[in-house]
Amino acid sequence: MRFEQPVPVTTIAALIGAELAGNTAGIATGINEIHKVETGDLVFVDHPKYYDTCLHSAASFIIINTHTAVPDGKALLIVSDPFEAYLKIVQFYRPFTPSAKPVSDTAQIGEGTVIMPGAYIGHHVQIGKNCIIYPNVTILDHCLLGNDVVVQAGSVIGSDAFYYNKKTNRPVHYKRMASCGRVVLEDGVEIGANCTIDRGVSHDTLIGAGTKMDNLVHVGHDTVVGRNCLFAAQVAIAGATTIEDNVILWGQVGVSKTLTIGKDAVVLAQSGVASTIEGGKTYFGTPVVDAREKRRELVWVKRIPELWEKVMGNK
Repeated sequence: MRFEQPVPVTTIAALIGAELAGNTAGIATGINEIHKVETGDLVFVDHPKYYDTCLHSAASFIIINTHTAVPDGKALLIVSDPFEAYLKIVQFYRPFTPSAKPVSDTAQIGEGTVIMPGAYIGHHVQIGKNCIIYPNVTILDHCLLGNDVVVQAGSVIGSDAFYYNKKTNRPVHYKRMASCGRVVLEDGVEIGANCTIDRGVSHDTLIGAGTKMDNLVHVGHDTVVGRNCLFAAQVAIAGATTIEDNVILWGQVGVSKTLTIGKDAVVLAQSGVASTIEGGKTYFGTPVVDAREKRRELVWVKRIPELWEKVMGNK
């Protein structure tokens, strides 16, 4: 999430009650998760396993729950509970604001775009030219749609991430991490009926230009989908996944989190992608393998009874 205006790190420290160490004159431009941070960003870390990763990331400001050496040019904001500090920052700089209108007064709608009855357009949404938003579509706050985008009936663009912080020392173990990112649909994207595309936790979920989705597709938070991809019905993609250009996922393909599907890959129906796969190949199975290899395997599986009979008949 980018702040509307850069914020002195001293202001952030005062907001969350942090002890400040290091570059106390720094200016924060946003807050982000570790896998998306850029120079000028705040990031939080509350587990020793990830201390070094955060301290040596691109982030300029680290919200942390321990005293440690400060990398050159950076600042530490030391608090007892970095997760709660993150929530406080998000709630202050991007608070939940109810809307009683079908189309928010702050939304920007391009020339030639049609918003059908029953659609809801949230605060600070931007929709480009010549788009069609069908009935009962929900486009939530801060989402960005390019030109010539089509969203079919019942789809939700910008729902919160399925992302929880687990604390076993609390009566309620799972606490939702507030989502302050966006969904960005580039030019020529078409979304089928009853799809859900989750916003990024603190960055963007991005659907590249020309990509088309069938009905009942789910895309998780912070996923980046390339240009001219094709997803058939009931495809489900977990969070923080990268899908490169021209990828085809046929019906009921499931894709796990934080992996990459390479350019021009094709995954056949009812397959499961559990880890990164290279582009330019066709895959099948769970977990997926090269489709030609899987077909040969299935031929041999079908022959097991025949081979068993031969083995037993020779005894």
